[in-house]
Amino acid sequence: MVTIGRDQCAYCGGCVSMCPSGALELAETRLLIDQEQCSQCELCLSGCPTGALTLETEPPQTATVDRQCDVVVVGAGPAGTTAARSAADRGHKVLLLEKRQEIGSPVRCAEGINREMLLTFLQLDECWISARVRRSEIVTADTGEVRSFAGEETGYILERRVFDRALAEKAVGAGTSILLKTAVQGLITKNGVVRGVRATDGHTEWEIEARIVIGADGVESRVGHWAGLDCTLRPSDSLVCAQYLLAGLDVDPECCLYYVGSDLAPGGYAWVFPKGEHRANVGLGVQADLAQASAMEYLERFIDQHPELERGSPVTLVAGSVPVGIARGSIVTDGLMLVGDAARQADPLTGGGTANAMLAGRLAAEVAAKAVEEGDASAGALKEYERRWQEGRGRQMQRNYRLKERFAAAGRASHAFQRVFAVATAGE
Repeated sequence: MVTIGRDQCAYCGGCVSMCPSGALELAETRLLIDQEQCSQCELCLSGCPTGALTLETEPPQTATVDRQCDVVVVGAGPAGTTAARSAADRGHKVLLLEKRQEIGSPVRCAEGINREMLLTFLQLDECWISARVRRSEIVTADTGEVRSFAGEETGYILERRVFDRALAEKAVGAGTSILLKTAVQGLITKNGVVRGVRATDGHTEWEIEARIVIGADGVESRVGHWAGLDCTLRPSDSLVCAQYLLAGLDVDPECCLYYVGSDLAPGGYAWVFPKGEHRANVGLGVQADLAQASAMEYLERFIDQHPELERGSPVTLVAGSVPVGIARGSIVTDGLMLVGDAARQADPLTGGGTANAMLAGRLAAEVAAKAVEEGDASAGALKEYERRWQEGRGRQMQRNYRLKERFAAAGRASHAFQRVFAVATAGE
């Protein structure tokens, strides 16, 4: 019987083209085998470039490899790559692990970012800028009222696939090593202190010892859970989102549109972010405990109600959950820190998190470097990261969380809410 090594499969489809019985099917992100149709000809094995297909009678070909570094970062989103780069810039040996085979994909983001915050991390590169934003409008869905906010060039719409890869390349340039398609399966602990991670790429079982572990593994963080940190996300603190990239639109290339309304997107909002060349990210997020339908249903309904959007054609669909709460407990423990969505550092009002994630990654790396140099990776020493976050950007996020809680879903159409929302979106 032919079996699939899920950790190894790159979903290239090469084996499908070699199967004479039609037993192999390439679904969106997985390969399927119809064992009843499979003729056991084994032709597909030669068509697999990663060795993911094997016969069930063959013993697994894996090796255990020990590795040591100063800092291991789990997750290669903006938080992880910024942390890795910053730690490597300080002369430390850094290993970055990414469970997917391509950094930057799939995109789970509306791709907007504040200009000033972005420029504190790297210089602009036109290859990852889709649009320059000079103004925004907030539309009240129930009444059609439009409130405009104009100014200088305030932000950008990114091309996140390219942007995330550029951040990873910067990290490599600083000395970081990267392992792709390598899933972390647990933590290494000694006397209750985190001392590394266990990971696999399907071929190799990695035992990676590190003085510091930085968990940047997103909203679904397992690293924090394994470390005993409270990563539970309440439904009221989760924004469930769906977004199309629509082509063939006639939209203002310098204006971001936000739509609010209790029926439109309960507890959330809809957006239209220009991406140039008559394209736009058109998406919507709903608060998980308030939704009466799926985010996709709300999004389809929103598009159907706007003829200027309905004439567009989808070329990309992304979906996911955004944390719009704040951490319920500490985001550090002995030997480990959490950053980005894993630490619930997105803006509770807007869900925007790219700039916050990069800031947190840099702060964590600075504290990690100090901990390595002083030989103290205790929770007490790593608390410096948590304190610096809370005294800076974290304080604004706590304020925004209070505002989110203050304005119930029915109050999101008020002028008072729109004023604070406009301020928050300008800071993304």
